Amino acid sequence: MDKLLIRGGRQLQGEVSIAGAKNAALPELCAALLSADTVTLANVPQLQDVSTMLKLIRHMGVSAERNEAGDMVLNAGGLHTPQAPYELVKTMRASVLALGPLLARFGHAKVSLPGGCAIGTRPVDQHIKGLQAMGAVIDVEHGYMVARLKPGLTRLKGARIATDMVTVTGTENFLMAACLADGETVLENAAQEPEIPDLAELLIAMGARISGHGSSRIHIQGVEALHGARHQVVADRIEAGTFLCAVAATGGDAVLRHARGDHLEAVIDKLRDAGVQIDAVDGGLRVRASAPAHQHLKAQSFRTTQYPGFPTDMQAQFMVLNAVAQGNAKVTETIFENRFMHVNELLRLGAHINIDGKIAMVEGVPQLSGATVMATDLRASASLVIAGLVASGETLVDRIYHLDRGYDRMEDKLRALGADIERIR
Repeated sequence: MDKLLIRGGRQLQGEVSIAGAKNAALPELCAALLSADTVTLANVPQLQDVSTMLKLIRHMGVSAERNEAGDMVLNAGGLHTPQAPYELVKTMRASVLALGPLLARFGHAKVSLPGGCAIGTRPVDQHIKGLQAMGAVIDVEHGYMVARLKPGLTRLKGARIATDMVTVTGTENFLMAACLADGETVLENAAQEPEIPDLAELLIAMGARISGHGSSRIHIQGVEALHGARHQVVADRIEAGTFLCAVAATGGDAVLRHARGDHLEAVIDKLRDAGVQIDAVDGGLRVRASAPAHQHLKAQSFRTTQYPGFPTDMQAQFMVLNAVAQGNAKVTETIFENRFMHVNELLRLGAHINIDGKIAMVEGVPQLSGATVMATDLRASASLVIAGLVASGETLVDRIYHLDRGYDRMEDKLRALGADIERIR
């Protein structure tokens, strides 16, 4: 099992390109299922979850190849099996995104209940309720969602869908399904993450009629069919945020190409309050800080919330910054239970953190010291890498397969910024 060996204490300097967002690429790969024509996606990250999704759609009969330019060329004209079997989706909860497009285009689908990571329950009941409102009959049988149209219907029907909670993948599923539905669909309480308008822009390029994307109410006017299109996947705001925290914690100076400040406002505001300098530059962001963090940066309290608030996916990485900054900070996690699993590992490195339910109290220390730690989920593993970069001595991060699920060649990018980091087996 791969591990990362990090020798800490180096300031990160230079330039790094931020990959396309996994959480935009996955639904956009599923959007290709809506058309029999060719869909080309640029800036698709090379990640485990993306490989799994490609394997899944190929299993259905979709051709999916990277061309010489590195773009992903997809054609679902030959799709013959509108099914997502358990073996292919057990490691990836995003597989539920196939349900809406398959149902919309073929009138039936069979998708395994998703697996994924261990950070709390992620209910699919919202997906089922929304698609039922559009005229689907969905039964859960033997671990599968078996979906078909109500008797008498030849396609899904437009509907008003108001979910009980804000759900990103739910919004994406309904958005895709509604493109081919009969009549108008209105999504109330829609998620507003940047990946949603990015998906909408792809669908519009394919011929969909969508308005209001990026707000909490999205209108979709169904069309008969969608055609092919070309689209560039938006840059990954969480990867950008992770690198912002890494450069800040090490007291570095780096330019993050493709990073979008407008997608990270809550994180950038907190970093600036901490004493980090962040400026928009042509085609990205520049981040600067002074080392050591304990002398130059101030710990910042925050609470995670839905976009555009502070993202839960940045909580662990920012906590490391707090752990080596000056002062105390209160971190409140409101989105997922079990999202403090990185804390015990940070304690092994010498951090001072106390947990009380959904709140973590962080007291900054002058220095972390290297040790062997274990990654427990995707963002936890990123936080341990940042901790290793600032810790004295050697840090060994085990179980980094979690990291590979969400970061495209992270150690290569860090090495290019001057980190002493290597992958070992």
